[in-house]
Amino acid sequence: MIKSYLNRELSWLDFNGRVLQEALDKSNPLLERFKFLGIFSSNRDEFFRVRVATLNRMRNHKIVKDFEKKNLTRIINNVHKKVAEQEHIYTSVYQSLIEEARENDIFLITEKELNEDQKLHVKAYFNNEVRKHIFPLMLGDTLNYNNFKDQSVYLAVELKDQTGRKANCHSIIELPTADLPRFYNLPNIGQKRYLIFLEDIVRANLDVIFSMLGYNKFDAYLIKITRDAELDIDNDVLKSFLEIMTESVKKRKKAPPIRFVYDKNITPNLLKEVLNLLGITTSDSLRPGSRYSNLKDFMNFPVRDASLQFPALPPLRHPDLPEGVNKFEVIRHKDILIHFPYHSFGHLTSLIWEAALDPDVRAIKMTFYRVSRHSTVMKGLINAARNGKSVTVFMELQARFDEEDNIFWTEKLQEEGVKIIPTLPGYKVHAKLLLIRRKEHGQNVYYSNISTGNFHEATARVYSDISLLTSNQAICSDVNDLFHLFESSFNLPNFKKLKVAPFGARTLIVTKIAHEIKNHKLGLSSGVTIKVNSLVDEVIIKKIYQAADMGVKIKLIVRGICVLKARQNHCNIEAIGVVDRFLEHSRIFIFENAGKPEYYISSADLMPRNLDHRIEVICPILSPENQAEIQSIIDIQLRDNVKARNLQFPHINEYKKTLEEAPFQSQIKTYEFLAEKAGKF
Repeated sequence: MIKSYLNRELSWLDFNGRVLQEALDKSNPLLERFKFLGIFSSNRDEFFRVRVATLNRMRNHKIVKDFEKKNLTRIINNVHKKVAEQEHIYTSVYQSLIEEARENDIFLITEKELNEDQKLHVKAYFNNEVRKHIFPLMLGDTLNYNNFKDQSVYLAVELKDQTGRKANCHSIIELPTADLPRFYNLPNIGQKRYLIFLEDIVRANLDVIFSMLGYNKFDAYLIKITRDAELDIDNDVLKSFLEIMTESVKKRKKAPPIRFVYDKNITPNLLKEVLNLLGITTSDSLRPGSRYSNLKDFMNFPVRDASLQFPALPPLRHPDLPEGVNKFEVIRHKDILIHFPYHSFGHLTSLIWEAALDPDVRAIKMTFYRVSRHSTVMKGLINAARNGKSVTVFMELQARFDEEDNIFWTEKLQEEGVKIIPTLPGYKVHAKLLLIRRKEHGQNVYYSNISTGNFHEATARVYSDISLLTSNQAICSDVNDLFHLFESSFNLPNFKKLKVAPFGARTLIVTKIAHEIKNHKLGLSSGVTIKVNSLVDEVIIKKIYQAADMGVKIKLIVRGICVLKARQNHCNIEAIGVVDRFLEHSRIFIFENAGKPEYYISSADLMPRNLDHRIEVICPILSPENQAEIQSIIDIQLRDNVKARNLQFPHINEYKKTLEEAPFQSQIKTYEFLAEKAGKF
């Protein structure tokens, strides 16, 4: 019998393989393919920092039994095997993109390819901008692995004296990528554009850095370490959680290395000295690479050429929210769905700024999981507090890799008199909620925004999410009760419309699927459509299998991890993943319900961590107009024959074939659909 579940780590690598496919896809413009290559590199680093680090921790734990260690070792070995396979493709794609760039008069050159005029520019740039950020460390007894930062890129330098009077020695230089761009634009020559890596600028000036030491030959090799990114949380009850998280983030920077990438041409003696310094003894932590690594910086490749980029899709104004309209008047009369990034995030920020100024607004409450360091939303809340509104914020300090920004805003908001709700022990708050209380005709009237994505200006430009703006008082009352739950240490309310994890979200999904099974048995129309980032929860997957076995049609759109493994009798399951210019991030659940479909949006993926260890919200979409809008967009995605891939074993990542002859690209069609509704077409 075929196993019913795929390994989640390998499934995640399959997702990143879809990103790599976008870098391979010649139908994508050249500069966008460079960007996808950068996204692939960034994703892979995070995978090692989190998932591989966790696997290593589990395997090395003293209470793990021998058979469990063997299984974990097998998984880790399979991970490294797939990573190596993808690395081969990745390297090939990089080389082909460099060649294609040259065909388009974009030249990424090394220090050895500089002409005399370019050498002068590089020398001037080094002396004026780079030199002040260079602080070489000489390898020796005083240096230890704590001197190496996670995710930073270093040059390991071998210093030689060709006269033979001085013995060779070694140094480490951290590239100042936090202060300077990874790429430097050299002057154009006619139509030809030239760029050079920051590390090659440093290579070209090693004599300036080290010649005073009596050395006259220098060889430099790129190295990078990746550290375990899991936080060790201190349980000291005398410290605030803010203090604990601040200290934990600092500790992360000194966590053990789990991966070491190095230029395969590095000299054996230099490599040995660096490995001894880092305490790396096992080969599974090592990856020989090329002259360049950490290619995530291609996400910000500094070449702009409209002919080599995606055509612009300017954010749309929602037809019900024209410029200057009183948003509370509009939302009072109808629920509104905003689709990011197709619609402008400005709709949300202007709502908050309007609330900050409105004399009838008494209070604003929001949850934040990830937030921009330069957040306009935060500035709006601060303005509201200064205008005398009661402002309450739940800031999730445990949002991985965003802890420092969230700590920054927590301290800033506290300084401005905003009430901060403390973190809930044992849980992360992942729900994305906004609640506004207005005094209207002497009564409290509530307005809510419930979103599948973060209140984050930057990600809202590239993440596909849905926000519901509503004045439905039953839904708003549930949101208000949820904030009371945060503040009252889990006095669980009786929610009327929302389902809240970990108190019933899984039960809702399982119950609704069971209802579809019942309807199918009765000969009534049935079906389940689920769109999520990840599908991992075995309880829900078992119910999906059961429904499919009984004849219920299941349609799954899963962007990332999907461990469901269809068997021969699961022809009733269609599972696809869409990877395109926008990152699919919305979570949508549709149940046919005997011809009266029920629609939900959610902050939750179908993973045990979301359903058992996070505060998540599943919200019904009650307006028939909005239900039809969601159905139209889902139908568009299911018709995709350009960017949709099969997620069903053994055809994972094969492009989906449809009966349509013409290309049908769902994200472009979604934009056109919403643009037509906005009167743009």
